[in-house]
Amino acid sequence: MARQWRIEYPGALYHVLSRGNDRQAIFSSDKDRKAFLDLIQQLCERFGIEVFAYVLMGNHYHLLLRITQANLSKAMQWLGTAYTLRFHANNGTGGHLFQGRFKSIIVENDAYLLRLSCYIHRNPLRAGIVTRIADYPWSSYPFYAYKKKPPAWLATGLIMNQIHAKDRHAAYRRKVQQYSDEKGSLWEDVKHGLVFGSQSFLDQLKSRFLKSHPDAELPQHNRLMLDVDVQQLAEKAARALGLDLAKLKNTRRIGSDEKDRRDMLIYLLWQTGGLSNQKIASMLGMTYSSISRRASMLKRRLRTDHELMTQYETIKSQIKV
Repeated sequence: MARQWRIEYPGALYHVLSRGNDRQAIFSSDKDRKAFLDLIQQLCERFGIEVFAYVLMGNHYHLLLRITQANLSKAMQWLGTAYTLRFHANNGTGGHLFQGRFKSIIVENDAYLLRLSCYIHRNPLRAGIVTRIADYPWSSYPFYAYKKKPPAWLATGLIMNQIHAKDRHAAYRRKVQQYSDEKGSLWEDVKHGLVFGSQSFLDQLKSRFLKSHPDAELPQHNRLMLDVDVQQLAEKAARALGLDLAKLKNTRRIGSDEKDRRDMLIYLLWQTGGLSNQKIASMLGMTYSSISRRASMLKRRLRTDHELMTQYETIKSQIKV
């Protein structure tokens, strides 16, 4: 059975998410929510974990945290089991509460934590539960936005220290309010559903934790084994199409034939699944939105243009995408 690949090491940062079984509610009352936060305090104390942000939704929760030992799986297993027992005791129920294993995405550095905290804190707004984020009491938002004193276990300094303003709390409120414009760029930085960060950070993790052989139970691990240097891939594809990457990036106007080949290059790179639209745009001197548009247009053409499809399959086999 496929399972998530866990990379754990002291000092690692994570965005952790867990949902209710069959998306059922995991919080039925404020009593449940208070019990969960009490267990978060114990989690920090027992496992040496720092929690930076959280939100408790109806059928799931989000946490931003850092481990001081390589014990994320052990800690989250304890939290899931302990809370399930509390929930069933509070509600007179039984059976599985959570939907399988928790999901975790490893985070490169503090800067991503700031952006992720904005995403997490906007969850009640996106779900339509409230019209003002400040009206939702079951997140860490009030401690960041309104100077409310946080519980001892909530570490707000790491995120707040990234905000350089006279009134950092007001600046954080503005950051969260403006976040909806940044959401797309944040998710562009997710690599293989495993990492929030840069390609260099991913390469570091690969060199430290990648096994020498595929593992049938770890699809994320196997995708990383197939991961290639993106610049080398782009250059190889460009050569196969008779294109010059540097020229494409620095030339505003190109001929129709060259434009067709450029669109083929865009589609080939997009099809790898390992390159974000933002990365492709940066390589070719284009905008993020134009990459998606040009890739979609070529995809439609390939359905009806057999000659173009033959050319595409030929180039694809040459660069082994």
